[in-house]
Parts: sequence; C-alpha cells; structure tokens
Amino acid sequence: MQKELDKIKLGFSSVVIFRNILKTKVIKKLLKFLNCETKENIDNIKQIDLYSEFLSELFKSDNNLADFILSQIFLDDNIYISKCILKQEINNNLKKTFKNELNFFKYISSFDFSSIFNKEYSKNIAELEIKEIDFYKIYFEHIKNIDKKGYGIFYNNNMFVLDDRKNIIAVKNKDNQDIKKLYGYEIERNKVLSNTKILIEGKKANNILLYGDAGTGKSSTVKAVANFFKDEGLRLIEIKKNQLHFITDIIEKLSCSPLKFIIFIDDLTFSSNDDTFSYLKAILEGGVNSFPNNIAVYVTSNYRHLIKENFTDRTGDDIHIEDTIQQIMSLTNRFGTIITFQRPDRDLFSEIVLSYAKENNIKTDKEELIKQAEAYAIRSAGRSPRVAKQFIELLKQ
Repeated sequence: MQKELDKIKLGFSSVVIFRNILKTKVIKKLLKFLNCETKENIDNIKQIDLYSEFLSELFKSDNNLADFILSQIFLDDNIYISKCILKQEINNNLKKTFKNELNFFKYISSFDFSSIFNKEYSKNIAELEIKEIDFYKIYFEHIKNIDKKGYGIFYNNNMFVLDDRKNIIAVKNKDNQDIKKLYGYEIERNKVLSNTKILIEGKKANNILLYGDAGTGKSSTVKAVANFFKDEGLRLIEIKKNQLHFITDIIEKLSCSPLKFIIFIDDLTFSSNDDTFSYLKAILEGGVNSFPNNIAVYVTSNYRHLIKENFTDRTGDDIHIEDTIQQIMSLTNRFGTIITFQRPDRDLFSEIVLSYAKENNIKTDKEELIKQAEAYAIRSAGRSPRVAKQFIELLKQ
C-alpha cells in the first residue's frame, strides 16, 4: 500500500502541464493527507482527520475525485491548450507529458483511498465515490469543441469584467437575462441578434451603438443576446469607461481565440474636456476590414453623439474643447450599426405591462392594470420597460 501511495505522491510532484491543479484546496488537502505517515493508532486517527478534511473540501463541489479533476483541467489555461489555440506545433516530449498526466489523473480517480485504513476505522469514514473516466479521450473531445465549450476561464462562464490590472475576471453573480422575457422592441432586438449571428459564424460583424432613453432595455438586450449565444461560443467582456485604455490590448489578446467576443461598454458618455474617447476611436477607426473577425464592440449610451453637454451653447473661444466635442461626435459615424431605443408610446407600454403581468400570473383586469401602470409611470421616470417591470414587481408584493 505504501508503494502505491508513494506513486501517487510522485505523480503529483511530477505534474508539469496541469500544475495549477496543485494550487486547489482539494488537492492541497489530499496531499496533506498522503504525506501523513501512519505509525500507531494515534496517527491513524490523525490521518482519518486529514482524509475527512479532504473529503469535506471535495464534497463542496463534487461527489468524486474524477469529476473534480475533470472540471479543473477544463478550466486550466496551460501551455498545451495555448498551443492548440494558436495552432502551433506540439513536440513529442510535450505530447508524452500531456498523456502521462491525464493517465495519472485516471489512476488516482479510481484509487480507493479508504483501503488505507483497517476495518475498525474505515467503517466510520465517509465513502468516496469511485468513478473511472478516460481523461485523455475526454480532453481530446473537448479540444475538438473548444470554439463552443471554451477553455480556461472561458470554459464555464460567459460574462466577464476587467480588474485594474487588465485581468479578465468572471462575473460571479451574472445577469441571467433571457431574451424571451424582454418585451417590445422586437425590431431593435432582432438587429442585435442578426449582427451577433454574423459574429458567431466567423464573419465580419458590425460594431454597434445602442442609444436612447434610460430604462428602454439597451443593456438588457446586449446581455440577453450574450446569454442566447453562450453555447455557440460567445463571451461578453464588459469594460468601464475608465478602462478604455486597456481596450487595444484586450482585443489583441482575444484576436487569436477560437471563441467569439462582445466587448461591451455600458452607459458611455463623454464630457467636452474628456480625452479618453481617443482609445475607443483608435480601434473603431480601423473599420470592419482590420477588426478581428471574432470580436465586436457593443456600446450603449443615452446620447446619440455620446456627449452630454449642450455644446451649441458654447461661445467657441476654446478651440481645443470645441475640437474635442467634434471628435467625440464623429465617433458615432464609426459604428457600423446604430440602433435607437425610444421611450414606448402608450400602446407599446401597455403591451409590455401586459406581457410582464402574464409572465408573473397577475390576474388584475387588463384595463384597470393599464390605468394603474400609466399612473405609476407618471409618478416614476415616465414610460419604459424598466418602469413596467417595476410596476409588476410592486403588485407581486
């Protein structure tokens, strides 16, 4: 038995390609358990305690070691997967190491660790499910579908943000917006869907500006479209205005990926003395011909020209400011598609209210419901899909 345990410890120590797995809490606790030498009964109890700590950590996510390891290697961003993505040659030594490591994972996943303990102790130990899977075969199947399934951080997430160091971070509590539960604005929404479908197909898609009144569903549309196409390899990365200086590097980093990406900039507005627009201008000026086929930029704004100030009231004595304003306004013309989301009229607002009411099983008389909704809109920010949804949520309370 000790020989087999030494083999497992040596196997973990020899991992090169998937070395990140050694940093996980589960494997750290497993190694701590394996490194505990048993000498007498007191040591047996200590070893059982360490084994139970390992199981406790494992059971937080999986019932067996095989599923845990499989999820970790899919999430791993390593030299082998990088070469596959970049379609670089993989030498025989790396291929051999890759196969050996996956076969080792197969071995430990099917190993019965409870056999270490004698019967007196083992009957009180939680049972670990043993599951045999062919890691080598499954991983190769995964590589074949990497343009849909994703890899590394992009494997089981579809929405991301940037941190202050330009790292791409998965959104923990993402917006699970369902496009089927967005009501009204079908023409506008279908334009976004059609353009994104072109992106998914690997063709040159337009960069889109969605502008209009607050609460009309611009941001919700973008996120719903991202969710709609997530199983087809679409990922959304949201960049804040103060992170625009990262945008060129992010696009360059993602340009070789087999996945498709929406670079999403929400609620973008510039002021007259704001020069951060130049970063967005730089990537839009190249036009669709020089833009990577797997990336499109989607921007939402409450303003058609991305600028809030009433520049027509200026005296014109500050040439630099006026020039900046004109350059910001010219950004609009660099979007291949511009979609307007206007406030709904009474009929559209009523349609949206009734749709949300049906979804939430509200039984109030239709005419009375619309009357109440109109009154609520007057007291709120005016008619909008957001106000309609808030009104229905209020009725549910």
